[in-house]
Amino acid sequence: MEPKPLIQIVREKEFLVLAQEVCSRFFKTYNSFCSYLDKKTDINRKFYSSMIQETQFLESFLDEHGARENKTWYFFAEYVASIRNLAIAAFLIKHLLDRYPYYNLQEPEEFNKNFQGEALRTLEFINRSILNLFRETVRAGEENRLVVPADMVDPEGFAEIEINKRLPRTICDDQVKQEEDRVIDLCHRVRDVAQSIREMEVEPTGDIEKLKRLVPGKLDEKKARILKNTIHNVQSDYDTYIKNTELERIHPSLKVLRGYISLPLHLLEAALWLSHFYERHEDEVRSGECKTRISKLVDKNVLLDRIVNFAFDYAARFIGNGDKLSEEMIKSIGKTARYELPIPKPLGFHARPSTYVSLIVRQYEGGEAYMIVDGEKYNAKSVMSLLQAGGAIADKGYQTVIFEGDQRILDDIKVLAKYNYCEDQKIPRELGYLRVLRNSA
Repeated sequence: MEPKPLIQIVREKEFLVLAQEVCSRFFKTYNSFCSYLDKKTDINRKFYSSMIQETQFLESFLDEHGARENKTWYFFAEYVASIRNLAIAAFLIKHLLDRYPYYNLQEPEEFNKNFQGEALRTLEFINRSILNLFRETVRAGEENRLVVPADMVDPEGFAEIEINKRLPRTICDDQVKQEEDRVIDLCHRVRDVAQSIREMEVEPTGDIEKLKRLVPGKLDEKKARILKNTIHNVQSDYDTYIKNTELERIHPSLKVLRGYISLPLHLLEAALWLSHFYERHEDEVRSGECKTRISKLVDKNVLLDRIVNFAFDYAARFIGNGDKLSEEMIKSIGKTARYELPIPKPLGFHARPSTYVSLIVRQYEGGEAYMIVDGEKYNAKSVMSLLQAGGAIADKGYQTVIFEGDQRILDDIKVLAKYNYCEDQKIPRELGYLRVLRNSA
């Protein structure tokens, strides 16, 4: 017997039988969705999750059978993929609306109302867009002789689970070594993300032409994914090393900081999926008849507005406030140290060693360090201040000097001093960041 080919061609009539069975629950989900919108009933996360699951399963089935390479089924497959993308964004925004009151953020009531209002507005737009796509999918399916059932998925299966009830807390606080160091490191990572977002220079705007230049010029699916993954790593470390520790109990602000991490995470993920939809399915980015059809079903101007003026803008606001809170926590939790270190040989604190010390301090944003000479403090972040201190040290003939401040900074200055402040040696591996800072200064 000859071996069967790895890929067998199925006739469209045979495929229709297979598709009819697989599409049944997808169409029932559509009927339920229409019913929710007609009755103006709130759609909960469980239903959105089911919609994602059904569309993802159907999309996989269609892709496995090469539907997007077939003229008869191409449009149907593209519509299904579009629904899945928007359903994921809808789930994320619904999740934010449900969880928002429990984050206990330090925001004025007006801000909270504005955010929730904008989130609802975005969700309503996505729901309308999903409905338009669903209807077009049904039309395309019927053209291909699919039979659309009249019944719906069982509404009892999507009963809301109360989220204001919690089990009693019966476990002891975890004791984690070096808790304070982990908190300080996490705060600095939050600040790094906030700085990265600021450097993108994506500002809210009502000018549609500016929005088109921003997406995908400065903000696209790839950039949103990178930021989202970075914040996700920060949140994962928080949950692994800080959640339920004694330090979290002592410092209630840590739980607030967790909210300022979680909200941008979900907002950037929503921005990611909305950007993916825009880049993948909108006619101004990719050409083709299907893209043109989809652009008429989903208002691209509103889509761009929601990406920039809601998802990204509020992500930037929340992480910005997390940045401020992180700075406060670094100051309140950060360990201080006091080291007596040798002065640079043979010229003391002239321009080069003073610059290296200043760059070390600047590396730890929010951290502070001082050089102390005869009881007077000199700011180690300022090269001019260090040169002034260096003059006082030379006048007195001192061979050592006191540094005081953030222990992380002082530990790096101690390494620098070990290598004679790089006067006659290369920058050590432990301080490799100095090369980058020196070259960009």
